[in-house]
Amino acid sequence: MSEAIKVVHSPPQLRLLGQFHLECDAETVELCRNGQRLLAFVALRRCVCRTVLAGTLWPEVTEEHARGSLRTTLWKLPRGDQPLIRCTGDSLVHATDLSVDVHAFTETALGVVQGCCPARGAHLPPGLLGDEELLPGWDEEWVRIERERLRQLRLHALDTLAESLVREGEPALALEAAWASVRSEPLRESAHRAAVSAHLAEGNLHEAVRHYRSFRQLLHKELGVEPSPRFAGMLARHGVAVRGG
Repeated sequence: MSEAIKVVHSPPQLRLLGQFHLECDAETVELCRNGQRLLAFVALRRCVCRTVLAGTLWPEVTEEHARGSLRTTLWKLPRGDQPLIRCTGDSLVHATDLSVDVHAFTETALGVVQGCCPARGAHLPPGLLGDEELLPGWDEEWVRIERERLRQLRLHALDTLAESLVREGEPALALEAAWASVRSEPLRESAHRAAVSAHLAEGNLHEAVRHYRSFRQLLHKELGVEPSPRFAGMLARHGVAVRGG
């Protein structure tokens, strides 16, 4: 007597950092543009009112027309064991088993900022040390708002991570985190302070001074201002006068 083969379905995976990508049962699922926008919006908000959703995705038509477009787009989404988007009263939520990379990124980044997550590069999702932004090329206002929120969260997490790694005696890893932040925002002083902290932790005073002076020149060229007294004070405590140098 043959045994029945149990089919194990893998949970759907949604990628929003970088190009939109949806997988169900380990296979790529193609969605129309409106389907992508609908799933991305609900996934980012987790739960959203129908009226808000329709008005945001179809802002240039009447409310009745927008809600009709919403119903049509929902109907066109793939149907499996459970829908990707569920209706709960007048709100829509994404499937409970839908894995969204933005959620994992946000959880880890907030953990680093709050100091309750291991500050080790190997334990972080690629999005933190990489440079993938949210849905590049999408220019809707709601995407730009979420993109900037995630960018700021990433920068704060990288700065915190770098400082934590310095305290843990991992200056090389601290520099990796600091430079990831610098690449994203070259004029961000906190990222440069983290890099200088790492150099000082290794006893590389020359590298620390060179980094400070390079940042000082960039800041003066772009904004016409000096680094903060706090930054200069980091080197002053090591006997180096950097003002005007």
